[in-house]
Amino acid sequence: MSARGIFITGTDTGVGKTVVACALVRALRGQGLTVGVMKPVASGAVPTPHGLRNADALALMEAAGTKRPYGDVNLYCFEPSISPHIAAKEAMIDVDCNIIRYHYDALAAETDRVVVEGAGGWFAPINEHQTMADVAWALSVPALLVVGLKLGCLSHAQLTRLGIEARGVSFAGWVASGIDPQMERVSANLATLERVLGEPPLAVLPYAPESLSSLSLTPLAQRLALQPVSF
Repeated sequence: MSARGIFITGTDTGVGKTVVACALVRALRGQGLTVGVMKPVASGAVPTPHGLRNADALALMEAAGTKRPYGDVNLYCFEPSISPHIAAKEAMIDVDCNIIRYHYDALAAETDRVVVEGAGGWFAPINEHQTMADVAWALSVPALLVVGLKLGCLSHAQLTRLGIEARGVSFAGWVASGIDPQMERVSANLATLERVLGEPPLAVLPYAPESLSSLSLTPLAQRLALQPVSF
């Protein structure tokens, strides 16, 4: 298991993975580390004079202050906001975990740590036979779980944790993300999540979009900064 990188996954799409990933990047840089970023597969992009661009990938690049080409960060970029495997099939492109690993290794060789953000949930398909879980496994990095706080999150979080363990990927912890302002009994749900996931959250994001840029993941960044680097 490489201590050089971490994979950001979530209980679903739209749960705040990018916010958490960017916060972690900023925290790692605050520890004096150089940070590489990757959004290997992204669906939902806009055409630009320079090609398709995904907002999540651009946010990661800004947080990292990277000058690397966009294609090094977002290897597979698709315009429609649909499941990556459907978008890839329509574009007649084969998403290859080996290619993702190759680019990851190149990035890891030039930086202290690498933050990789997945697309969708843990088992979001990337081709006809593989999912985001296979990407994390191929990179040999631990997974940080972002739990979207909404009705059903208790089951979603436990299933994702079990999926991470079943794939043989190390669990780096979890972050609670307030995505439903109407959710009831938030405190009780957080207590249950802490119990069933076996540890307290590294951070809790309230439903307050204007304050998300101040999210601190310094404790996790400190833990990662102290880990010995290996391949």
